Amino acid sequence: MIAIAVGVASLALRDPVAGRLEREAMRLAALLESARTEARSAGLVVRWRPVPADDRGTPAGFRFEGLPPQLKLPQRWLASEVRAEVIGRPVLLLGPEAMIPAQRVLLRLGAEQLLLGTDGLAPFAVVPETAP
Repeated sequence: MIAIAVGVASLALRDPVAGRLEREAMRLAALLESARTEARSAGLVVRWRPVPADDRGTPAGFRFEGLPPQLKLPQRWLASEVRAEVIGRPVLLLGPEAMIPAQRVLLRLGAEQLLLGTDGLAPFAVVPETAP
């Protein structure tokens, strides 16, 4: 019984930074899929690019390039300390083709990090740490 109580308590005491990063990853995955759907349906070349913080104090964020101006997707992280890096290229390509290249983006918040990716057919999702 003690082992069960300790297990439940450890799950309840999760790192709040990890939880914030997971929320950012889920939000970004949904935004990427929205942009990917728009790119496919409208036949647009759409790219996603992380934007670092600048010297004037503008916080880090991201940009969707190629979407119609009336489609206003967020461009800021919920937690301003989040940093992103596209693995192996400067941007994510979201369309217009139904099959896009396999792509990954690394999200960091403090000492925590998560990898978000797609194999080109499946939606963007958190990639398990054991994945190659």
